[in-house]
Amino acid sequence: MPTKTTRRGLTILYTGNGKGKTSAALGAVMRALGHGWKVLVIEFFKGDWPIIFGEVEMAKRLSPQLELLQLGKGFVKYMGDRKPFGEHQLAADEALRRAREAIASGAYDLVVLDEIIYAIDYADVRLIRLEDVLAMIRSKPPTMHLILTGRQAPQALIDAADLVTEMVEVKHPYQAGIPAQAGIDY
Repeated sequence: MPTKTTRRGLTILYTGNGKGKTSAALGAVMRALGHGWKVLVIEFFKGDWPIIFGEVEMAKRLSPQLELLQLGKGFVKYMGDRKPFGEHQLAADEALRRAREAIASGAYDLVVLDEIIYAIDYADVRLIRLEDVLAMIRSKPPTMHLILTGRQAPQALIDAADLVTEMVEVKHPYQAGIPAQAGIDY
């Protein structure tokens, strides 16, 4: 069994148009916690919605081994968003700053940057620079695992990763008028 000193930290991307990117990342979080690892999850878009997120409630129970920070202000231009773009920009800058600090600290075995790929460029929304994310990947400690999620990962990000999984939508309940479900979608 690899120890922290022999472990090779992977950079993992969960991308694609299908559901399951955050769910896959949270599954990895559960495995990591089971091995006694220290884990940080930073959510780049979730955070300013009046709903209870299951992962936030569970993180409260698993603290301090699991830290979860919802630093976003919601999806930009979607789901009824009416916030000024600058508010989203400031939130993304803060999330990126906190991610850099956490990664540089070496205090975590696994860091998940949920929906960070959206923040790079999704539907003409650009909150952070790809170059900054690539630099962060290159700077991570060699034993730290790093997971990034979001649709439409740019090729440079795919090239920088060790493992890339693309979620492909085959069928989704929303197409049948079924709304997001607590415990499954949030």
